[in-house]
Amino acid sequence: MKKLDKEFQAITKEFDALAKKTKELTDELKKKATARLEKARLVIKPGAAARKTAQALKSVSKTLDKVAKALENFEKEQRSKTGAARKPRPKPEAAAGAKAKEATDTQKVLRMFTTSHNGVNVAALRKATGIEDKKIRGILARAYKQGKIKRVGKGLYAGA
Repeated sequence: MKKLDKEFQAITKEFDALAKKTKELTDELKKKATARLEKARLVIKPGAAARKTAQALKSVSKTLDKVAKALENFEKEQRSKTGAARKPRPKPEAAAGAKAKEATDTQKVLRMFTTSHNGVNVAALRKATGIEDKKIRGILARAYKQGKIKRVGKGLYAGA
């Protein structure tokens, strides 16, 4: 029995040694196969057809750019010849007619001075016109500089 155990242990050691050697050989084969595959990838180059296709695409792209630029230049020339580049301006009569229908804020404020003889303050103008104080003060300052109104007292204005 002892003899069998020793033989079994010897066989087990030999088997382990063979397994280890097999693993080493397998790893070495994997490394070599990987190296050869990488070399093959480096050696393989695009074919002549692929190169020609790439060159043709570049040529077409350049031609399209030239055509696009020529089209833009043509359109600019046509616009300048026909005058289509400028938008037509509205006629002065139409603009004046539109403003005449609705009075501007300045006109509303100045109209108040024709009806009042004692003078008007900002609060009364705001109440009568519905315009904000800041805008009324700006209108009053402008009208005073132009001589359309005069200051009657502190915060009171009257028509000139």
